[in-house]
Amino acid sequence: MIHKKILGKIFFYLIASIIAMVILIPFFWMISTSLKEKGALMTIPIQWIPDKVSFEAYQKLFKVFPFGRSILNSFYVAVMTTFITISSAAMAAYVFAKIEFKGREKIFALYLATMMIPGQVTMIPNFLVLKYMGLLNTFTGLMLPSLINAFGTFILRQNMMTIPNDYIEAAVIDGASHFTIFYKVILPLSKPILAALAIITFMGTWNSYLWPLIILTSKDKMTLPVGLSLLNGQYGSQYNLLMAGGLISIIPILIMFLFAQKYFEKGLSLGGIKG
Repeated sequence: MIHKKILGKIFFYLIASIIAMVILIPFFWMISTSLKEKGALMTIPIQWIPDKVSFEAYQKLFKVFPFGRSILNSFYVAVMTTFITISSAAMAAYVFAKIEFKGREKIFALYLATMMIPGQVTMIPNFLVLKYMGLLNTFTGLMLPSLINAFGTFILRQNMMTIPNDYIEAAVIDGASHFTIFYKVILPLSKPILAALAIITFMGTWNSYLWPLIILTSKDKMTLPVGLSLLNGQYGSQYNLLMAGGLISIIPILIMFLFAQKYFEKGLSLGGIKG
């Protein structure tokens, strides 16, 4: 019996290692290609480790393209969108979870029904609204739709419903307002799920391509995914340049996930506890 358990663990770790290696091969190839000189890209046999490490692609990347500006734009949009989404979703979740009013469940069900509408369907109406408001080619117009996030509201509400009402009742006795209860009681008790939502939102916004492509027309305002697509069009044959750009684009997400991994895992486990 003990031998079977040991063999089972060995088999499990062996399979997990193989899967991890398969997943990491493209990432390793990206790093290797970005460090090659242009002439070493098509050499046969394939050089997994470059004979001569070159940072030419990284240097050229910032010379031929406003890549630094695109990174700053993406960072600004991702941070602000994350803040807007968390703020609005948390307030809506608090109302649906802790404030009793007539028709609350029906309104929440209708709110959740919007999750069944594909984002591509609402892009044209949103574009026309922003055009009427004069917000095209602005970061404000780009981030405005993030005010409503049914998914974020749902997972935050599920978590807030697990918070005992005794905390709220004690705060009401002390004369606290709804805003004080929300800010000083509910939010501190919802940190893990807030962190998980922040990571999901940041990653989604950082990688967003279609919506920024539609809204932003100026080159100095384009985000990183849009910049990478233009780079692919102009320098499609220079794979070391493309791999360098792709590698830089994933670094912020990796850093954020590594620092917030424990909150992310705990937040996802808490998000669907209670219906």
